[in-house]
Amino acid sequence: MVEYPNLFIGGEWVAPRDGGLLESIDPATGKPWASVAFGGPADIDRAVEAARKAFGSWSRKPGHERAALLRRFADLYEKTAPDLARLETRDNGRAFRESRADVGSHVTGYHWYASLADKFSGRTIPIDDQVHAFTTRRPIGVVGAITPWNVPLMAALWKLGPALATGCTVVLKPAEQTPVTSLELGKLFAQAGFPPGVVNIVPGWGKGGAGERLAAHPDVNKVAFTGEGATAKAILRTGGDTLKRFTFELGGKAPHIIFADANLDQALNAATGSAWALCGQSCALGSRVLVQRPIYQRVVDEFVRRSARVRVGAPLLETTHMGPQAHAEQLAKTLDYVAIGKRDGAELVAGGKRLTEGELACGYFIAPTVFANVSNQMRVAREEIFGPVAALIPFDDEDEALAIANDSHYGLTAGLWTQDVGRALRVSSRIEAGMIWVNTYRYIRWSTPYGGVKASGWGRENGVESLDAYLDTHTTIISKTGQFADPFAN
Repeated sequence: MVEYPNLFIGGEWVAPRDGGLLESIDPATGKPWASVAFGGPADIDRAVEAARKAFGSWSRKPGHERAALLRRFADLYEKTAPDLARLETRDNGRAFRESRADVGSHVTGYHWYASLADKFSGRTIPIDDQVHAFTTRRPIGVVGAITPWNVPLMAALWKLGPALATGCTVVLKPAEQTPVTSLELGKLFAQAGFPPGVVNIVPGWGKGGAGERLAAHPDVNKVAFTGEGATAKAILRTGGDTLKRFTFELGGKAPHIIFADANLDQALNAATGSAWALCGQSCALGSRVLVQRPIYQRVVDEFVRRSARVRVGAPLLETTHMGPQAHAEQLAKTLDYVAIGKRDGAELVAGGKRLTEGELACGYFIAPTVFANVSNQMRVAREEIFGPVAALIPFDDEDEALAIANDSHYGLTAGLWTQDVGRALRVSSRIEAGMIWVNTYRYIRWSTPYGGVKASGWGRENGVESLDAYLDTHTTIISKTGQFADPFAN
């Protein structure tokens, strides 16, 4: 058992006041592997107090000095990235080969945000010769960052990067299922020399615990949340009384459209990869695969053939392609959706069962799953499963593909494959999604804005646009003459 008995608050490692210790479960074995400190409302209160106290000096620190600390942190992160990736795999079951590639790229993201720490500015507004008007941009204050269990370190980067670059202070609450790597970040912030209270880390429960208190706290100016829609609505209700700001990166049911003229081998690489990456536990995956009828059966056959090649196993093994579902509840949810799909009339052509042979017996493993002949009205096509389940939907022409793609209350990501440039431009411009890929898929970088429309979220993470959510704009108007007429002279 790995032990994390303390929270990171005000630059110190402190025992929980109204929390305790919780066992973190290794989803590959179903057994505890770490003991982690969990905070409660009282711990959030002292973390917010520390962040508020630190905000004054941190927000006034010149941007190049904040940048220097972020770069020092990034260099430390780079050295520990392999260990962080291994810990993330233990905590959520993601295949180590995926975790290592993902976590290893984060250092560039932190360096990129460091490069922006002194780049945001206001503007001069010409009005007339009587006044001089200009705007300034100031950090919003204390940020409550709530991260998910599927990609805790990546989500932390997407929130910590812009918050710290702009001069905000942060209270980070990771998902209760995956708290370990977030606490490891506390060690790196301390080593990098960040002032006490600039970053505070408090794992804890959401409803009725640390998460709910963080959302409600009157001294928290903004909540940045990644997760599912029902929780976002609860956060909005809880935090609405204090009129704080919110950014939400929520769920998705992305259409992945393959036209008959596509480079089919490349499209299949992307479509199968995006269906089963992270064991299907990503809101950006193209789980609705829309295929033009002339190539539909070939695509179905290839999905079935390729599903048999996916090596499901212990996630720390280099040979493993796909690990387990992150926790028992998610495994049960995915299996329930398999039953729903069959009941609704979809044709199960691959997978759909829990894997329990040998070393997989106690873990939360499921086979890569494929449903064919799916209608977009079926629940497996409309609801986010968050498991390795691909729903293959046939279509006839461009208009039908767009109608199916947009017939969803989600709108996070989408993809399409075609060698017709005109079609690529027409279709991509009409898809209702925040990020659209053409002849590629899941190409996400810290410099490209990411976020959804409709029920997939508010605001954008990544890109220079992400800074807007952490800044207030202030307008100053100065008289050039010093004169102000007496309105009551006559």
